[in-house]
This record gives sequence, structure tokens and C-alpha cells, in this order.
Amino acid sequence: MSALPGSTIDIKSKFFVVTLVRICRQLTGRHLSPVIIKFMHRRAHLPAKLKSFFGCKVEFGSDLDEVAYRQPFKDTPIVDADPYLNSLLVKYSEEALSTRHVGSGAWRLNVENAIATLLPHGRAEMAEVAQRLGISQRTLARRLAAEGHTFGEVVNSLRFDLAKRYLQENDLQISKVAWLLGYQETSAFYHAFKHWTGKTPTQLRSTRNRHRGDSELRL
Repeated sequence: MSALPGSTIDIKSKFFVVTLVRICRQLTGRHLSPVIIKFMHRRAHLPAKLKSFFGCKVEFGSDLDEVAYRQPFKDTPIVDADPYLNSLLVKYSEEALSTRHVGSGAWRLNVENAIATLLPHGRAEMAEVAQRLGISQRTLARRLAAEGHTFGEVVNSLRFDLAKRYLQENDLQISKVAWLLGYQETSAFYHAFKHWTGKTPTQLRSTRNRHRGDSELRL
């Protein structure tokens, strides 16, 4: 069924595509224009401002909504990308998840795998994880409960394990650790970590470094 101009479907489709194009430009720092944009709904014309913003051919009445870029654009580097942080994220996430392969239920593992990729983006929410797993939030909660877990417990447990690993990296600022774990405020990470261990992240790192220094002196 085709949407009428100005309908809810029409507005939502345009909003999504405009947002996608803007994000691509912000991430790359380049004024990237798609090759073509297609909308499922039908429309007689495209407003001049949108036509100028997209900078490409726009088709209506397509079989699907689509934004297509030229093939070389997929290798465009992301502005302010941090390979060091990315390598840490991959390394420690894999280590944290590998320790759970024994004795963990299948659904907990599925949830942890999804959470690990969502944490740095602050999107490790139940709704997002359920969507990625293709089930409802109610079904997800029920399946975790059958294994003796809650969603909040799984998130906190994974965060705690990753926090301990990230804090081993002295060059990694605690504010960065908080970001990698999905905390919008560093103070929230401090509060959570003290609840887990009775110490702040700074105190734990200082104690660990002192013990490491003593060990080196003995050697």
C-alpha cells in the first residue's frame, strides 16, 4: 500500500534517510552523497531543500527503502576513530566471553554476545538486545529466568569483568573505561565499581600498580 504525501510513513521514511545520510557525513567528515535513494511511498515531487541535501537521484514507489553509496565509500575512515580503543574492546570482550562458555546457559551467552558490542554505544538495553535476537522483551526475560538470570544481572556481570580488564591498562583513562562500558557519566561508573568491589577504580588501579612495583623490586 502506497503512502500519501505527508502521511506518517512518508515522514518517518524521510526522517530515517536524512538521519542516515547526516550520520555518514559526520562520521567520515566528508560531504558524502549517495548514488541513489529509493522510497517505497509515492510522491509527486521532492522539496528543493531535501533534493539539495541528498545531492543524488531520488525515486519513489520502489519495492523497498534504500540508500546506496558507491563501493569505495565503504573504506572511508571514520573521523576520530581510535584503533587502540577498538583493539582493547575486541580483546577484552572476547576474553570475558570466553570464560563463560562453560557452565552458562545458551540464552545468557547469546545476550552477553549482543551486549558486548552495544556497551560502548550506550545501547545495551533490553529492547535493543531482544530486537537483535529476534524475540520480544518478555520472551527474553522468560528465557533468562529459566536459566536463573535477569537481564540487569547479566549486564552488570559483564560490565564488572570488562572493567577489571580495562583497568589493567594504565594508559587508558578511567573516563574512557566508563565510556567503553556504556556509562554516560564517569561518576556513574565510580558508583557502580565501588558497589561491586568496595573500592573506586582509581583505588583498585593504584593498589594493583603498587603490588606490581613490589613484585618487580623482589625480582
